[in-house]
Amino acid sequence: MSAAYDTKTYCRQSLIGGNYGLLNTTNFQPNPDYYSALLWHRLMGRNVLSTTFSGTNKIRAYAHCAKQSKGITVLLINLDNNTSVEAEVTFNKNGKSLRHRKMSSHKKMMEVPLASETAREEYHLTPQDGNIHSQVMLLNGNALSVNSDGDIPPLDPLYVNPSEPISVAPFSIVFAHFPDAVVTACGQGRRKLVSLGV
Repeated sequence: MSAAYDTKTYCRQSLIGGNYGLLNTTNFQPNPDYYSALLWHRLMGRNVLSTTFSGTNKIRAYAHCAKQSKGITVLLINLDNNTSVEAEVTFNKNGKSLRHRKMSSHKKMMEVPLASETAREEYHLTPQDGNIHSQVMLLNGNALSVNSDGDIPPLDPLYVNPSEPISVAPFSIVFAHFPDAVVTACGQGRRKLVSLGV
């Protein structure tokens, strides 16, 4: 919604201190939310794409032009504590568009032209043991922590066949980068994307 009002900057929290800073005030280690903020910074570009979602009110969906690469990045946040959501990705018969839907009785679809079928990059952030109060964040099932030198671990994606569904686990955040999505708003291709329906 902020993008609709041309908001340029948004500051959500403090770096250190406050109720929930990005760094722990005792040991200056990253708090779990640091990693979601870092992935947002690395993956989500400045151009915001209109996104709608039909179905449960426990899913938040966002789409941006990808940052420093081609394509788009979709962010799905599941606020439900026990229900997974499957977002199915299929190609139409000429292989030129992507359809993405929440598996439910609602059949809202989006169409995004694709240049080819390069693997989709996924980053699944979940709390350790499903405990939203955990101080340990998992990326694709692996615990994230700084090394003895204080270096941030590599944030490597899973490479997924674009025809496979995106599974959004309970209490999780999924960034999905579609490198071959061709969107005029992102300076790629000739077709204009008006709205993404997730």
